[in-house]
Amino acid sequence: MEWINIFGLVFMTLVMIPNILFVIRCKEGFANRWHNRFVELTEQIGRFGCFGFMVFNIPGTFFGWWSEEAFAVYLIADGFLVLLYCLLWLFLWKKNNLFRALSLSVIPSVLFLFSGVMSRSILLTLSALLFAPCHILISYKNTA
Repeated sequence: MEWINIFGLVFMTLVMIPNILFVIRCKEGFANRWHNRFVELTEQIGRFGCFGFMVFNIPGTFFGWWSEEAFAVYLIADGFLVLLYCLLWLFLWKKNNLFRALSLSVIPSVLFLFSGVMSRSILLTLSALLFAPCHILISYKNTA
């Protein structure tokens, strides 16, 4: 069992590209109109957990794919989710609506949760369960 998931690293890198471009082009960021310290802190803990555990496999908490077919499904589904995420960023770059906010928060949430379940990574799954509802809620509250 490998400590580093190279595919997870590639997927994380691809997901981060539009986010890095956003930070470079929009130095002021976005207006956070909804403040809830608990939800924001939980989202950040989940986010960094997802980032880390997509790439690093911690022995005793990561059990790998149960078959080659499961690994293939993981690669195809994650590849599709990453492609969809990047395309939505590209096409919705200048929009600020509920569809954009929710799609750009739901897709990475599904990506992390699916990856955790498929790779049987306890820490990634738990991180995704922290991240997903908080990230989606924050995105919704800041757009609605």
